Amino acid sequence: MSWVQTLAVVFHVLLAAAIIGLVLIQRGKGADAGAGFGAGASGTVFGARGSGSFLSRTTAIMATLFFLTSLGLSYLFSQSTAPTSVVDRVQPAQSVPAPAPTQSNPPGALLPSVPESAAPATTQPTATAPAEAPAPAK
Repeated sequence: MSWVQTLAVVFHVLLAAAIIGLVLIQRGKGADAGAGFGAGASGTVFGARGSGSFLSRTTAIMATLFFLTSLGLSYLFSQSTAPTSVVDRVQPAQSVPAPAPTQSNPPGALLPSVPESAAPATTQPTATAPAEAPAPAK
């Protein structure tokens, strides 16, 4: 990840935390004017109109910046050419040349042959009659 991508991600996360904080600070419609800051303190901190217009305007600006950084991050990460998957990082296996044909390994053989002196004796399997099912109990 480049330094531009890292900086954009950090800014995006800080914006998200700021929006969460701003939303939590805002009071509901049914709350008293000084519920968040004590009796009448909101008028002195944010002006005569109270905290409503300042916090809602700041939240709208932060939300717009969050939206723009989301679009910017999607563009930045779509331009990266680094492999993103383990499968993309695996190098293809080197091809191994086939062994030269020999007397014990004729050209058409798929598997090497076993000398007859080392081969085990083969026996034919004997067919067995299937077992009869027991009669159902009455």
